[in-house]
Amino acid sequence: YDGKCVFCRIARREEPGTALLPCEDEDLVCFRDIKPGAPHHYLVVPVKHMGNCKTLKAEHIPLVRRMMEVGKAVLQKNNFSDLNDVRMGFHWPPFCSIAHLHLHVLAPASQLGFLSRIYYRINSYWFIT
Repeated sequence: YDGKCVFCRIARREEPGTALLPCEDEDLVCFRDIKPGAPHHYLVVPVKHMGNCKTLKAEHIPLVRRMMEVGKAVLQKNNFSDLNDVRMGFHWPPFCSIAHLHLHVLAPASQLGFLSRIYYRINSYWFIT
């Protein structure tokens, strides 16, 4: 836990302004992005503090898979069912503003605005899917 990290504080329910969405995984939390790039834009975050996506190793593959499953489940709970029209990924440093691992879940990807299409571009220099 890093008390200076806003995502650590959100995960521990210490940020009353951020509502957590129902999540089936006790090691993860999910909440809406404060600057949504799509009608549905959620962040899936490990409760335990982890560095950004550059710190991921092969042993973290199950964690990333669980993060993606939580993202899909939250979309479905929020009445979005076309899982072929979803963009999920991580901003690659130095293009991530919070140094706590977080998966962006955006849908429908087909409705991303001009800037969001750039900011969340598939496997770009700054966003990896």
